[in-house]
Amino acid sequence: MSGPLHLGVALDGYGWDPQAWRATLTADPNTASQLSGRYWAGLAATAERGLLDFLTIDDTLMPQPGRGERIRAERLAGRGDAVLVAARIAPVTRHIGLIPVATVTHTEPFHISKSIATLDYVSHGRAGWQPRVSSTAHEAALFGRRTVPLDGLSDLFPEAADYVEVVRRLWDSWEDDAMIRDVSTGRYVDIDKLHYIDFSGKFFSVKGPSITPRPPQGQPVVAVLAHQGPVYEFASTSGDLVFITPKDEASLRGILNEVAAADGARLKVYADVLVSFGGAGDPRSDALNFTGSPTELVDLLLDWQRLGIDGARLRPAVNSTDLPVIVDEVVPLLQRAGRFRETYQDGETLRARLGLPVAPNRYTAVRP
Repeated sequence: MSGPLHLGVALDGYGWDPQAWRATLTADPNTASQLSGRYWAGLAATAERGLLDFLTIDDTLMPQPGRGERIRAERLAGRGDAVLVAARIAPVTRHIGLIPVATVTHTEPFHISKSIATLDYVSHGRAGWQPRVSSTAHEAALFGRRTVPLDGLSDLFPEAADYVEVVRRLWDSWEDDAMIRDVSTGRYVDIDKLHYIDFSGKFFSVKGPSITPRPPQGQPVVAVLAHQGPVYEFASTSGDLVFITPKDEASLRGILNEVAAADGARLKVYADVLVSFGGAGDPRSDALNFTGSPTELVDLLLDWQRLGIDGARLRPAVNSTDLPVIVDEVVPLLQRAGRFRETYQDGETLRARLGLPVAPNRYTAVRP
């Protein structure tokens, strides 16, 4: 595969290195709190300066990264809601896509549907969503409504697939031209263009319609982080793009074969890489822990692109130091190689930027 390389960035706290908070505050004790809007707006401005496709905002049901029950005093603790953070970023950016994580286990699809649809309106068509499952008993105990299978697979991904299906149907429950706003006739909405989705499945029974009109993109981008067969299948049935975690060329070839075997040929495939320029990063990361130079990173990404990835999602080990290197050194190297954009297109939606097709409304097609 050749041509332009797609590039996004994954943001979490002060970075993906477990000690990123110490490195950040040692270098600048006055760094804004990672709970502040000013902090996230600054990161987004840097990422947008680099012309990146999108940024993702991580989230879990735990106050610290990972799924461990124990809260450790030496690790960053406390996080904001990723969807609300994305909504804070949207008005101070113009182009970059915004893809927050939102957990599907223990929550309701109706709420996520309207939240992501609202984000798409606030950002003028730049919204996405990364659904995540929750597989631990201590996370279930936060809600107290049910237990979950500890293997994380038997029901969680079928439930997640139904969840995404409900969300997508709710996005379609208003036709694009349902809002008339005709003062002369006194009609604000064409009620014939609002639809009950009447979804009934093992996990959800949802009538609809949504309270939020159809998003500007029709269907905001759904991205899935996947590590194994059942999750590749979930990505294939429910997602538009998949984040994979190869460690080398051999594992990349194997993962691409698994994605293809899961009927994922239509998916946009992004390789996750944790990048640390001058630091140790996180050797325990699920993604490749890259500690080389910007030139070596570009060579790696272009080699992987030739093997079949559409792009990469880079995880800065320390946001304050590694994100600027991505923007000011990695991107220019890709541009000089003719493999990355020189500017954004005004008014471009995230779907269009990623080369995803226009999303038809399933209910318009069946309306009498």
